[in-house]
Amino acid sequence: MTPTNGRDEGAVTPTAADIADVVAYMRVCRKEVDDALERLLPATTSAPLLATEAMRYSLFAGGKRLRPTLTLAAADTISPSGALGARNLVFPAACAIEMIHTYSLIHDDLPSMDDDTLRRGRPTSHVVYGEGMAVLAGDALLTEAFRILAVYPETDDATLLARKLRVAARTALAAGAVGMVGGQVIDLDAAGQVPAQAGSHGAPLDADTLRAMHERKTGALIGAAAAAGAIMVGGTEAQIQAVDGYGSALGLGFQIVDDILDVEGGSDALGKTVGKDAAAGKPTYPSMFGLDESRRLARAAIEQAKAALEQGGLGGRLSGIADWVLARGH
Repeated sequence: MTPTNGRDEGAVTPTAADIADVVAYMRVCRKEVDDALERLLPATTSAPLLATEAMRYSLFAGGKRLRPTLTLAAADTISPSGALGARNLVFPAACAIEMIHTYSLIHDDLPSMDDDTLRRGRPTSHVVYGEGMAVLAGDALLTEAFRILAVYPETDDATLLARKLRVAARTALAAGAVGMVGGQVIDLDAAGQVPAQAGSHGAPLDADTLRAMHERKTGALIGAAAAAGAIMVGGTEAQIQAVDGYGSALGLGFQIVDDILDVEGGSDALGKTVGKDAAAGKPTYPSMFGLDESRRLARAAIEQAKAALEQGGLGGRLSGIADWVLARGH
């Protein structure tokens, strides 16, 4: 998706109170997700203690919990009555997607990938546990995520089983070679980290490829997270497609803002090393377009996300989260 226009003249600029309301909602969702994750991955399991400890070290390191919040927000938007039974349907998918996101961070931080030593305000997994254990912790989180998608919520209802299967398939597509893994492949190849004999193209990223990389690395799982909530509460096909399109555009906007914050932010606020992409010569939106144009492109992506919601007759919390993505400072 290529954002081509600037701010819609009819768009309403959110107020500070609007953003504060979204932040408060996200805080509640984060607490609910953390509680659910604690139940699904307790400190004591039948796995070796070191494995559980390494998994939990990264999973409970903090973070915005944006992806599971989107799962909950999609459910709240489509089922605004907030019935407890409907809300509980989505917690397993929300937690599974957060586990997949955490696995991807562990692996992205490895010396063979982005070689980062700081994540969510503390040393990365491989710094604490060693590279081998970090790989295994990521593998375990990814595998556990799909076990959770397969098992929970426990039901014999054919309709719910079909929804669970659809969420698992949609999540796998977003996490695999078409999605996150594919985006990281583009990133490694562009950074010259793939040997020529292995088929590296080694060509510099152009604007379209940079956008495709962001859509895969970030947008794919964010889209799946939102779609999972819509699917699990029984949204119509039009609603599911609208939420999925919203999430993909939101993910692109989120990553462009991330690129901007990597230039303008600070390590204390962001909880990770800033300026590292620029130092490594990696292409980003600011390096390719400059800060002003990057801000315009981020706005256009967020407007595209909100337009997708409007086409499905939706808005609510999802629309507010889109505003927050554009306004966030960390």
